[in-house]
Amino acid sequence: MKRVQELLANVRVNNIPHLNPEVISLTYDSRNVEQGACFFAVKGVASDGHTYIDSAIERGAVAIVCQQLPDNLNDKVAYIVVDDSNVAMAEMAANFYDHPSRELKLVGVTGTNGKTTTATLLYDMMMAMGHRAGLISTVVYRIGDQKITSTHTTPDAIRLNSMMRRMVQEGCEYCFMEVSSHSVVQHRIDALHFCGALFTNLTHDHLDYHGTYKEYIRAKKLFFDMLPKSAWVVTNIDDRNGEVMVQNTAAKVYRMSLRSMADFRTKILEMMPDGMQLIMDAQEVWVKFTGRFNAYNLTSVYAAATLMGIDKREVLTTLSMLSPVAGRFETIIAGDGTMAIVDYAHTPDALQNVIETIEEVRRAEQRLIVVCGCGGDRDRSKRPEMAAIAVKGSTTAIFTSDNPRTEDPDSIIDEMLTGVGDAKNYLRITERAEAIRAAAMLAHRGDIILIAGKGHEDYQIVGLTKHHFDDREEIRAAFDATHNN
Repeated sequence: MKRVQELLANVRVNNIPHLNPEVISLTYDSRNVEQGACFFAVKGVASDGHTYIDSAIERGAVAIVCQQLPDNLNDKVAYIVVDDSNVAMAEMAANFYDHPSRELKLVGVTGTNGKTTTATLLYDMMMAMGHRAGLISTVVYRIGDQKITSTHTTPDAIRLNSMMRRMVQEGCEYCFMEVSSHSVVQHRIDALHFCGALFTNLTHDHLDYHGTYKEYIRAKKLFFDMLPKSAWVVTNIDDRNGEVMVQNTAAKVYRMSLRSMADFRTKILEMMPDGMQLIMDAQEVWVKFTGRFNAYNLTSVYAAATLMGIDKREVLTTLSMLSPVAGRFETIIAGDGTMAIVDYAHTPDALQNVIETIEEVRRAEQRLIVVCGCGGDRDRSKRPEMAAIAVKGSTTAIFTSDNPRTEDPDSIIDEMLTGVGDAKNYLRITERAEAIRAAAMLAHRGDIILIAGKGHEDYQIVGLTKHHFDDREEIRAAFDATHNN
């Protein structure tokens, strides 16, 4: 509970409100307004919050943050005019919750692939060592042992600060969060205090939102540009954008690599289906992860933990005990040895990485069947590239629905098929459950099935509706019918 004038500390305003009411809650959704709320009129992609100002006041809003005043003013309401409601919301949310990020060791993870795995493993590591931590990720939000359903990779500024205040109250010392490109340009993280940041990699994604690859790079780079001198950054210099990300940062920069000399260097000694032997910072360690992409993720985790003062030997010992994240190269093995790998890979680079990892561990006689699709109402330019990678890297590819949303699933597959050229080693089966069953039937004893695109998701979005659907449930049922007898 704060007075309006308290909430406006460090906020650039275009007017001084003549009232100073007590605010008991913050929201940008007029449906959630309660008596004593401050309502933020945000101009979004689909709607403009300014059209809901009257509704918010009727519901009890005592303060309105807006970019232009409404025609009819209520003399019992404090109106705050700003240049950007999102910017003001980030600062005011931090003020309302007394800047909880300053009381945590907050580490942000950004990049195209690897964000969820890296952030989750940092959380898992700290909890395993007895340190209480919070997690904000695509899969789930966690406050210590509490689990909260995830709605966005990086939630809005109000929810971020609210959750971090709860983390502090629950005794958390650390918070690990994915930082999406959307959250940076929408100013959701503006008023947060980061002690460290990690850059994983940058590939083709979210061009439906950012428009161009150049703008996507700029959005990611802005996160590092805003870091304070007191923070540290670990950047992946094996990625061509690794040095670009840290060009203008004030933070202390550290570099990691699997290919060249760096502050944090990892070498893969041996790779097996169930793990890898690594040399990490000149020490050998066996981990329950496989794939070059996971070697990068683990190097990020090791670097972040040691930079936060955790003993190196304790970090390596704990790394060796950690398990893969749900829906990230998650293996399901049938009774006859046939293996399914469920992975969230939904970008060309991620799909290529997973297929290359499977190639490194599969035997010559094992066939690889790839089931994949592309999401609707998202970047269409990657569809042909995804299909080309699937047919090139598999014995058989099965193209199917992902989350079609408001697009026609068959039209999405048609666009994917423009990338296959003269290849004949594919099927198109629109219904995803049917496609997974077909893959199980096609697989011989001991073959490998990769089901890509949805990973941890337990739903499928068709139209505007979420239906229950879980790739892991579907392949287990398919194995029961075909490979577990």
